[in-house]
Amino acid sequence: QVQLVESGGGLVLAGGSLRLSCVGSGFTFSRLAMNWYRQVPGKERELVAAISGPGATRNYADSVKGRFIVTRDNAKSTVYLEMNSLKPEDTAMYYCSAMIAADRVWGQGTQVTVSS
Repeated sequence: QVQLVESGGGLVLAGGSLRLSCVGSGFTFSRLAMNWYRQVPGKERELVAAISGPGATRNYADSVKGRFIVTRDNAKSTVYLEMNSLKPEDTAMYYCSAMIAADRVWGQGTQVTVSS
């Protein structure tokens, strides 16, 4: 059974940091690029960060460049999103995602709330 499970969200003050984790199972994790998205109610889901299977290539949305870092540990089938210098506008539900057998698979999401 293909599954992505996120954790690590919470409430943090502006300027603070959080690290999100996403554990994948049921597929060959190391072969697939992994993505982090976020969504605010009433808005479209936004791609925040992406990392290639080996981890050598990473891309970020302009809104998070220089503040967020995406990494992965293929031995643990886990992708991370380290979020620093958080702003209230980073408040959203964060999802990890991957294209698996031509289907986009999503985790259940983890809520990040940044208070000013």
